[in-house]
Amino acid sequence: MKTFRTMLKTELKLSLRGMDMFIFAICVPLAVLIILGIIYGDKPAFDGAEYTFMEQSFGALATISICAGGVMGLPLVISDYRGKGILKRYKVSPVSPSMLLAVQVTVYALYAVVSLLLLYLCAALLFACRLRGSFLLFLGGYVLVTVSIFSIGMMVGGIAPNTKMAGVIASILYFPMLIFSGATLPYEVMPPALQKVADVLPLTQGIKLLKAATLGLEANRILAPAVIMSVLALVCITISVKCFKWE
Repeated sequence: MKTFRTMLKTELKLSLRGMDMFIFAICVPLAVLIILGIIYGDKPAFDGAEYTFMEQSFGALATISICAGGVMGLPLVISDYRGKGILKRYKVSPVSPSMLLAVQVTVYALYAVVSLLLLYLCAALLFACRLRGSFLLFLGGYVLVTVSIFSIGMMVGGIAPNTKMAGVIASILYFPMLIFSGATLPYEVMPPALQKVADVLPLTQGIKLLKAATLGLEANRILAPAVIMSVLALVCITISVKCFKWE
């Protein structure tokens, strides 16, 4: 455990030094929330709605940090460490390479948790946003979405032949999900044709799950996205375990 804490401190310092994840995982979600709050304020999500636009959007905004860490951060770091032979060296050291991977997952999970807390505080204090559904249901959904998206990153980072290819795949996955899944541009304002395209993206299902949990909607609005995200996590984790390249 002491070794894990030491490695975690080191990797966290290295990550913060780079500033990329601090900007994309912490600053960007807050900026999007404030911009949407200024534009829509406490307006109802739609005519006759009992909840505000911000309450409807909170679940989507909470996924921006998850997507940044899971789809961009993890694959690039893993492929970079493998390319530099770091994972290979850990195989002959007292510390297993699996611990290094666990540390990386923890680093990006910490970014996601900090982002979630800051988003909630900002939304609650500035825009009177509140969680209408079950806190435990939201927390369970948030963990499921995190595991699913991180499993995609582990799969990409584990099987990409080099850092350049990992970056290309990560970008192809990250930017469409960031823009078209409803994380930044609200799903509800998209035209029907674009919504059909967005439904194919994994993050869209995660956002639907968190929105339903945030607003306390019917169970049938939660079940389908939860099943899809669970299957996605199972498939990606299985591929990662069987096909992961250490060197």
